[in-house]
Amino acid sequence: MSFIACHDCDLIHRVDAVPEGSAATCSRCGAVLYQHKRDSLERTLALTVTGFILFVVANAFPFLGFKLQAKVHETILITGVQELYHQGMWILATVVLLTTIVMPAAQMMGLLYVLVPLRLNRLPWKLKEVFRLIQSLRPWAMMEVFMLGILVSIVKLGKMATIVPGIAAFAFMALIFVLAASMAVLDPHAVWERIKIQDNPPGIPVARGNPISCHTCHLLCRSYSHGGHGLTCPRCGTPLHRRKPNSISRTWALILAAAIFYVPANVLPITIVTSLGKQQADTIISGVIYFISSGMWPIALVIFVASVFVPLLKLLALGYLSFSVQRKSRWRPVDRTKIYRMAEVVGRWSMVDVYVVTILVAMVNLGALATIEAGPAAVYFCSVVIITMLAAMSFDPRLIWDQMEDRNE
Repeated sequence: MSFIACHDCDLIHRVDAVPEGSAATCSRCGAVLYQHKRDSLERTLALTVTGFILFVVANAFPFLGFKLQAKVHETILITGVQELYHQGMWILATVVLLTTIVMPAAQMMGLLYVLVPLRLNRLPWKLKEVFRLIQSLRPWAMMEVFMLGILVSIVKLGKMATIVPGIAAFAFMALIFVLAASMAVLDPHAVWERIKIQDNPPGIPVARGNPISCHTCHLLCRSYSHGGHGLTCPRCGTPLHRRKPNSISRTWALILAAAIFYVPANVLPITIVTSLGKQQADTIISGVIYFISSGMWPIALVIFVASVFVPLLKLLALGYLSFSVQRKSRWRPVDRTKIYRMAEVVGRWSMVDVYVVTILVAMVNLGALATIEAGPAAVYFCSVVIITMLAAMSFDPRLIWDQMEDRNE
């Protein structure tokens, strides 16, 4: 008999078989513990191969064309990164390059490296390290957010000029759905279960000691007398901690940093438009007002929610959770855990404004006729998004439930 601990509340459950296509959820907080996915490795491999082909096409062929009067400016996927770098925004260019090209490519190549040998019933060299890297890269591969930024940019530029989509744009759109499908059918447990564990069976009787759950592969490991310090998971090699080290202090530090950057991100201009010798600087809010005045309420709502409301809501949510843990609150732990999950999921979608700036800079580069440059707010806003994502990763939701355990003792 084997057991698994919930990664959100640390409640230990017995591992039972679930029907195909079903999932086992935590009886206390409702988190998904594990799922039974049909032919997970084979389907993920097929989708990853398809995705890699589409990725090559999306990067090798023309992406979008911008036609204004007699001038046509054609771009490829990496053009926006190059333009940001030439404008001196090398930090922003690096982030966009990593999140839209490097991370997705590394994720797909890593999956191919792991899944092809497993399909041939062989264990690839450094399987633990590579698959751990794949899982850690998942939140930072933001191609679907980039696609939303492309759609917003096309709507914004549609009144200025003619937008001509290239073959790479269609390949990129298909790639989004293929990658989403590959992540949906991938069962990490099916990969980890291929690794033989020595001297530490996956099933540990609950009564034996105080086991520690690995946050990467969810193996329940013996803690011995160390309290979990200095130990690593025998299956995936992840350092083991009963709780994330200095979780609350690190979360507060990141919240404070993000709050400081949030002000210039909304006050300073995020784009500077030069047209026929005239300059116009736009902030995030002025961009929202532009879409409202143009009658494009859905686009205005998307920009406002993703760029203004979500970052602020995430700061408030993480601040409240950290404060409630410090105050040893026992109020509605299930609801507070749901707040944490929401904050963890929605934060990455705030990158849409950064990607809108990238697309605008790439497409509107017609010299004296029309040019768009990234403003200083773009760097601050990008910092807010990344720091709030790191803050969510630093917070340990199991701390919410520790007070409930203390009450039951």
